[in-house]
Amino acid sequence: MGDVTEKNVVELVAELKKNQDEVKQYHSKIESEYDAVKGRMDKGDKVTEEMKHDLDELLTKYNGLQTLVSDMEQTLVRNPVTPQAKQTLGDYLLKSEKFKSIDKLTSGDRVCIDINTKEIGGSDELDHSASALVQPHYTDVVQLPNQRLTVRDLLAPGHTDSSSIIIPREETFDNQAQVVLEGVVKPESNINYTSESISVVTVAHYIKASRQILDDASALRSMIDGRLRYGLKLKEENKLLNGQGGSDITGLIPNATPFQNTTSLAEYSVIDQLRLAMAQVVLSNYSASGHVLHPTQWTEIETTKDSIGRYIIGDPKGQVQPMLWGLPVIATPSMAEGQFLTGAFRMGAQIFDRWDMNILVSFSDRDDFTRNMITILCEERLALAIYHKKAFVTGTLRNSNPNPAAARNEAAKTK
Repeated sequence: MGDVTEKNVVELVAELKKNQDEVKQYHSKIESEYDAVKGRMDKGDKVTEEMKHDLDELLTKYNGLQTLVSDMEQTLVRNPVTPQAKQTLGDYLLKSEKFKSIDKLTSGDRVCIDINTKEIGGSDELDHSASALVQPHYTDVVQLPNQRLTVRDLLAPGHTDSSSIIIPREETFDNQAQVVLEGVVKPESNINYTSESISVVTVAHYIKASRQILDDASALRSMIDGRLRYGLKLKEENKLLNGQGGSDITGLIPNATPFQNTTSLAEYSVIDQLRLAMAQVVLSNYSASGHVLHPTQWTEIETTKDSIGRYIIGDPKGQVQPMLWGLPVIATPSMAEGQFLTGAFRMGAQIFDRWDMNILVSFSDRDDFTRNMITILCEERLALAIYHKKAFVTGTLRNSNPNPAAARNEAAKTK
C-alpha cells in the first residue's frame, strides 16, 4: 500500500458512504420493481438478470472499500502520522543540491544558501525561549551554555531593499486648535519635522573546520545551528539593546528617555519604580508593552515575600509567563545588571531586515585548499529604526532589594 495519511482515510470514508447510499437506493429500486417482474422471474429473464448483475457489482465495490478503509485505519494506528519537523539552518544546507555536489567544487568555488529565518523558527510572538533557534540534538561535543534570545521578538518586524532607512520624525507640535466663532479667522497649528538616516549594518562571523566534517552531517548541522546561528543572534540581541548607532546598530537604551519620577511618591521600591516608568511612558502618549531586566534583578523581584513569608510576585509551582504590572518581563544577560528598560516596543521601534541570515561555505579563503580546510561564514544585514524615543524609559534601579520596607525590618531585627 502507498503512503497512508489521515486525508486519504477521510476521502475514502466519504466515497464509501456515497457508495453505500447508491447500494441502498438501487436495492429499493429492485424491490419496487420486483412485483412487476416476478411473474417473469425464470432463470433466463433478461431484466432480472441485469438488475442482479448491477447489484452484485455495487456490493463488490462496497465490500472492497470497507476492507481498504479498515486496512488504512489499522496502518494509521500502527504508524501514526506525525507533523513534519521544522527544518533548521543546518538542515537546509545539508539537503541543498549544491552541498551534495560539494566534493566536485574547485578551490575557487563556494556554496551560498539563502535562508529566510522566519521559515526555520523565527517568532513574531513573545515566547521567552530560544528553543526555535537551537534544535535539540545530541553530539559528542559539549558546547558552552546558550543565552536565551528574546529582544527581537518584542519589536515590530520589517524588510528593506535599501542600504539606509530615512525616518521623518515629528519633533514639535504646536497645537492651536480651539472653538471658532463664525466669521473669525481659524488659528494655525505648527508641526516641525527632522529627518534621521539609519544605516543598514552587517552582522557576521565565520569558523574554520576540517574538510572531513563534510562527511559528518550531524556535526556540521550542530556547528551551524548551535554555534554560527546562535552566535550571530546573540550579538544581534546585545546590539539591539546597546548599539551606539552610526556604523553600529542604533540601540534602544542609548536612545531611551532617562527615568524620572513624575509622581509625588517620595519612597518607592524596584517594583514601584517599574510602575513609575510605565506612567512616564503613558504621559508621553504611548502605551508600555514590556520590561527588560537583568536576570539578577528579576530573581530578586520574584523572590520577594510579604511579612508572613508568602511570595508577592513569584510562584515556585507556577510556569506562567513572567509578568509585572500586567506586562511581560524579559530577563536577559544582554541588559546591564542594575539597569532596566520599559517601553512601547512595537509602537516605538521596528527592525528592518535587508538580508535574512545566510550561510557561505568556501575552500578559497587564504590557504584553505592546501590545508584541506573549509570556511563557513554566517551573516545578516539589518537596521533598527527608533521612531519615538519617548516611548522608551531607562535608568538604574533604585536598590537591589525590591521591597525596602522588608529590608528595613530585617535590618532592625539584626540590631
